[in-house]
Amino acid sequence: MNARTEPAPAKSDAVARPPLVRELLLVAGLFLVYKFGRQLATGHTGEAFRNADRVWDLERAVHLPGEGSVQSVLLHGDTLVHVANTYYATVHFPATVAFLVWLYLRRPTHYVWARRVLATVTTVALVGHLLFPLAPPRMLAATGLVDTARVYGPSVYGPPSSDHLSNQFAAMPSLHFGWALMVAIGLIVATRSRWRWLWLLHPVLTLLVIVGTANHYWLDAIVAGVLLALTLAVIHLPHRTRTTAGRGTEHLVPAEVPVDEPTLVGAGR
Repeated sequence: MNARTEPAPAKSDAVARPPLVRELLLVAGLFLVYKFGRQLATGHTGEAFRNADRVWDLERAVHLPGEGSVQSVLLHGDTLVHVANTYYATVHFPATVAFLVWLYLRRPTHYVWARRVLATVTTVALVGHLLFPLAPPRMLAATGLVDTARVYGPSVYGPPSSDHLSNQFAAMPSLHFGWALMVAIGLIVATRSRWRWLWLLHPVLTLLVIVGTANHYWLDAIVAGVLLALTLAVIHLPHRTRTTAGRGTEHLVPAEVPVDEPTLVGAGR
């Protein structure tokens, strides 16, 4: 009898797409918890300004470049500073939502991974905002920086005393930068194009914008980057198992799930 080799009935190595309604409720719930948690951090004005003085002095002590050097570039023209303010106000949430929607539709395994990472980073950041309220550099007279959104527009914030929709003393870590960096990393990992590294322009532009508009210190972005790195070290990304012939569609499984080996049928002598 001739021996032949054929694979045993294979289990699908593609992770099923999570139920849409559950994901919508989950993401919406996380957003509401975050917004509510930010409100808990309000009312610490004195502590927020004392922490701002400490952060500003620490940056000067370790010789970080001055935030004013970035802002001076933006202030060369009204158009440039207006574009920076618009980028700050309008790109943060839509870009992150678009990133998650695309992953959900095209890379479900990567979607689950990215959602877990973003949820973890956001939760830890919320705790940081509660424990370390921080006034942004635009509020600190010692910086000599201009509140570009208030002067040139558009602005997403009102006066701190009457702004009940946001916590303006939640500068560190910067979720603007942390989310933008995760979007870039997620798209680089989930795609194969040789141009995918250009996604790093998103966090780079975001960093320049949040610093140049005086909404964040350099240290806010550094802390966000460290937090994201630690989260990625704990929540492992999926790995490729094989590529579907003719389509180039990658099937992915979490690193801890083993892939079944082919079984030899009738090959025994």
